[in-house]
Amino acid sequence: MRRPTAPEEPTSKTEQVVATPLEAVAAGNKLPTLGTLVRLAFDEGYSDLHLGVGEYPRMRDRGEIVTLDNYPQIDEINFYRWLREVLAEDQIQRFKKELEFDGATQYDFARVRINVFDTLRGPAMVMRIIPLKILTMEQLRLPAVFKDISDVHKGLVLVTGPTGSGKSTTMAAMVDYINREHAKHIITIEDPIEFIHQSRKSLVKQREVGIHTHEFDRALKAALREDPDIILIGEMRDRQTVNTALKAAQTGHLVMGTLHTNSAVKSLERILNLYSAEEQTSMRIALAESLVAIVSQGLCRTTDGKRAAFHDIMINTETVKDYIRDAKYDEISALMEDNEFDGMITKNKSLFNFYQEGRITEETALEMSPTPNEMAMMLRGRI
Repeated sequence: MRRPTAPEEPTSKTEQVVATPLEAVAAGNKLPTLGTLVRLAFDEGYSDLHLGVGEYPRMRDRGEIVTLDNYPQIDEINFYRWLREVLAEDQIQRFKKELEFDGATQYDFARVRINVFDTLRGPAMVMRIIPLKILTMEQLRLPAVFKDISDVHKGLVLVTGPTGSGKSTTMAAMVDYINREHAKHIITIEDPIEFIHQSRKSLVKQREVGIHTHEFDRALKAALREDPDIILIGEMRDRQTVNTALKAAQTGHLVMGTLHTNSAVKSLERILNLYSAEEQTSMRIALAESLVAIVSQGLCRTTDGKRAAFHDIMINTETVKDYIRDAKYDEISALMEDNEFDGMITKNKSLFNFYQEGRITEETALEMSPTPNEMAMMLRGRI
């Protein structure tokens, strides 16, 4: 596993070894600046930086944690020295009082999402490294149906998956595509802002909760009065948000949001479970009329050492609308398996396609599959 190391000793007095600043710090067994660690994470393609008192610095390398044990363990003095690099003093005091802090900062090479929290050992933080360059759908190798979804003028689009599954990257690629191809007014409401969009063919306005608005729901309701074509919601948090999002989707806007669910069908169930049994029939009708598509995704390691997104994609065809109204969720899953011509696909089929293309191993396909027994049958040619 790759990790930065101190330079080896020269083999002779005449041999010159030019150490990088990072290597020089590591060789002296000292903790570098936070900016140096963030730069290292960015250069190495790491997604997250984990720092906590009493721990070695760690980074997430394509899903796996790497320990930087060539540095000393982090003490409280160094931890707060790092915090002062990225937070104002009033933000640090807010963390000490509330024991939680969410925010973001920006370097000239990347944007960084920051979460600071207290633990048994002492304060800790996780920094998510977000490249300033937004990858296109082609660069991400997303299925062609993503462009069809992004071309829709109104309705609700959900991108779902667990934390760290690449939802933000996919949403950013979709917004970037719209921004380049359509003359729209796009409003985003995020907590915090991750990818930064420059207005191109579209006009893009990004708002961060806590900085540009005090409350998420108020910003969402206000967006309806701001002449939007597209509203991007960082997360569909509660029934109030879902209600407003559905209202916006029903009144001629395209609404894009995220959920922490593992499949397209489970996303439907998660939304409906926010409502009482008496309300669910009317909510199923509202969802059936408003929904455009649900994309549920995960990330898997590929044979070239990178990561790729695999997908559950449910397109709200006329048949799917009927199944949603009648709560026939098993039938929706079966339809997704049989209707690839509509752009629909299951995670198992997506993984199996990667395996056939040589992009992932059989072990990866089985490990990442939501139903490994079915995947095993597919790999053996029984399905």
